Amino acid sequence: MPLKEKLHNPWRYIITTAKWFALGILVGIVGGLIGAAFHHTLAFANTLRKANSWLIWLMPIGGLAIVGLYKLLRLTHNRGTNEVIDSVLHREEVNPLITPAIFISTALTQLVGGSAGREGATLQMGASVSSLIAKLLHFKKTDRTMLVMSGMSAVFAGLFGTPLTACLFTMEFESVGTIFSPALLPCFISAFTASRISLALGVHPETFALGAFDFTLGSLWRILILALALAALGIIMCKAFHSTEHFAHRLIPKAWLRVIVGAAVIMLLTLAVGDQRFNGAGMDLAMSALHGSTDWYTFALKIIFTAITIAAGFRGGEIVPTFAVGASFGCFLGSVLGLDPGYAAALGLVGLFCCTTNSPLASIILSIEMFGGHNIHMFALVCVVCFIISGKSGLYSSQIIQFSLVDQDPET
Repeated sequence: MPLKEKLHNPWRYIITTAKWFALGILVGIVGGLIGAAFHHTLAFANTLRKANSWLIWLMPIGGLAIVGLYKLLRLTHNRGTNEVIDSVLHREEVNPLITPAIFISTALTQLVGGSAGREGATLQMGASVSSLIAKLLHFKKTDRTMLVMSGMSAVFAGLFGTPLTACLFTMEFESVGTIFSPALLPCFISAFTASRISLALGVHPETFALGAFDFTLGSLWRILILALALAALGIIMCKAFHSTEHFAHRLIPKAWLRVIVGAAVIMLLTLAVGDQRFNGAGMDLAMSALHGSTDWYTFALKIIFTAITIAAGFRGGEIVPTFAVGASFGCFLGSVLGLDPGYAAALGLVGLFCCTTNSPLASIILSIEMFGGHNIHMFALVCVVCFIISGKSGLYSSQIIQFSLVDQDPET
């Protein structure tokens, strides 16, 4: 809108800003409550599983319960986070039944030892609840889309306690290379409100005290090698997840049989490993790596466990397992390259998150909210290299990649 019209009609912009400010607070309160409830539910499920290791033998039953729940709610063909991305891109409504379905199924997955995260659930719950609010308020498509994005930011921030990351991630990861700027205000307000609500309800941000790294020019080439290796790992991991899922659906078309077979494979792998380190979301593995301790094979086994869990039909997400994979790989390779293992683990966590979600700005902000912003230029360097080198690979097949340096026509 021309500046002259803005000056002549200021009330329109004041009213619109106030409207989205209020809606951001409303969605943030709802998202914060859902995020806090989800956090405490998953914490209880994981605590119960760790105290009762025999629960992993109930994995086939848990899987069947998830399949049955989705069939009961007529969500059999739901594509998870990819469906939410499509709904935003095409300005469609999101089924409100997704919220109870993904809430319960993610908790069941964690309870019986599935290797899956939480962010997929947060994005789906935030989208479905805010879509319902938009429907009740009789919003048009554009306003509904903005409210849906605000809901995704809210629940994400409510669970992880990282409001700036949640805000940018929601706008950035759906259409890579562009940011849906009209949603900036409601996404930020809802994310900030949700993080405050969840903090008051006992959900503390997942942060790690990372000291300042003594950067020298001699360490630059080591960090560049780490970034290139992370980009390659991101491509391999995304292809492994997608290929495993396609293969499982083609080999075993029946969902109930697929989840039983997948559960059996996970249980056998757990027996072979000898403990349950690789079951659950994997934040314990990430924290261990950030403290400078990991095994050389940790990142590979976590990829395998997660790929099978998701392919089998268990619910959750891939981001927290990605944190575990990236931190473990960074810790291992960093020690080989002569970098501080804990610092390299932090670079690995952020870098792999960047190249698997194609969200460089959100990744840089994540490094600040998680690690305090020390040596932010090094985190930014790793994110930029990972984003450019990984190209169009990613966890979400519905993402629209608007930008890829590799695919640019040199004559344009």
